[in-house]
Amino acid sequence: MAPGRSLGYPAIMSEKTPEPDRTHFGFRTVDETEKEPLVRAVFDDVARRYDLMNDLMSLGIHRLWKAALIDWLRPTPSMTLLDVGGGTGDIAFRFRKKGGGPVTVCDINREMLEVGRDRAIDRNLDGIEWVCGDAEALPFPDRSVDAYTIAFCLRNVTHIEAALAEAYRVLKPGGRFLCLEFSHVSPEPLRRLYDSYSFHVLPRLGALIASNRQAYQYLVESIRLFPPQAELAEMMRDAGFEQVSWRNLSAGISALHSGRRL
Repeated sequence: MAPGRSLGYPAIMSEKTPEPDRTHFGFRTVDETEKEPLVRAVFDDVARRYDLMNDLMSLGIHRLWKAALIDWLRPTPSMTLLDVGGGTGDIAFRFRKKGGGPVTVCDINREMLEVGRDRAIDRNLDGIEWVCGDAEALPFPDRSVDAYTIAFCLRNVTHIEAALAEAYRVLKPGGRFLCLEFSHVSPEPLRRLYDSYSFHVLPRLGALIASNRQAYQYLVESIRLFPPQAELAEMMRDAGFEQVSWRNLSAGISALHSGRRL
């Protein structure tokens, strides 16, 4: 499928298009109705260690990626933000600190939202609402927010097209969509090194720090099955977004996609 897919690991041979009403949960093929509860269980279990694991897995580089998202968004006091899948608050906190307006954090995982609320209280940050909701069926009115962000979440939804359609629906005309997600590494030597690190080190870190090897095995596999940069851009255009572009971060380990509802 994508040229950025990893090479040399037997499990990758399981990559194939699921049958109708079937989808991927990592390299497993499951019924579509199973994926949401499986994903929720993963993040409920690791919620309290999620931010620590992000620092360890990325050597802290995820902080630079999130800062790049906020810099590209250019918050203003009048800008309202819907941050989807941002339960622990990283994007919301950065947006507020950079002068952005009110934020709604929407996440399907209550455990993650509780962590985010606790962190906001500890930082004495206000202007943030915490809502439990599904990216594929957002509990918000049409054309109700100025900006929509989704960081390291889109690959976890069952139907990416449905999540993109919902993002388009809730944005005001002129509104901005930004997606930060793990993506596909271009340079071949770096890709092989990244694959080795991902498949051998990350699950072990998950077992050691979060006591959940399977959660981080799923994370690695879900990254490999996520659409590459150009394919995701085309999916955004199909959802109605215009001025679609993307930026590779760290040679494509992650990528920022941008689009507007005009």
